[in-house]
Amino acid sequence: MDAPSALRNSRSETVLRLEWADGERQALSHARLRGACPCAQCKAARLRGVIATVDPDVRLERIALQGYGVQLVFSDGHERGIYPWDYLRELGGTP
Repeated sequence: MDAPSALRNSRSETVLRLEWADGERQALSHARLRGACPCAQCKAARLRGVIATVDPDVRLERIALQGYGVQLVFSDGHERGIYPWDYLRELGGTP
């Protein structure tokens, strides 16, 4: 999947906004993104049925492009997950 045509992080609204080439727009909350982290540690915890509590005040601090997606760095220090473009699209959040 191609990268979105626009990617905007609003720290004040705690939302990552994505616009795709086909016109679809998404708004994903920082807490939703943190809770859906695709890193191996977080995936394993979810498979074991362990529900990690995400602080609703968590903020997306930095976005690092990785070609096929983005690495997201959160205010709680978590920075392991690389979110592929197709995974972000699947997370929904259409406003």
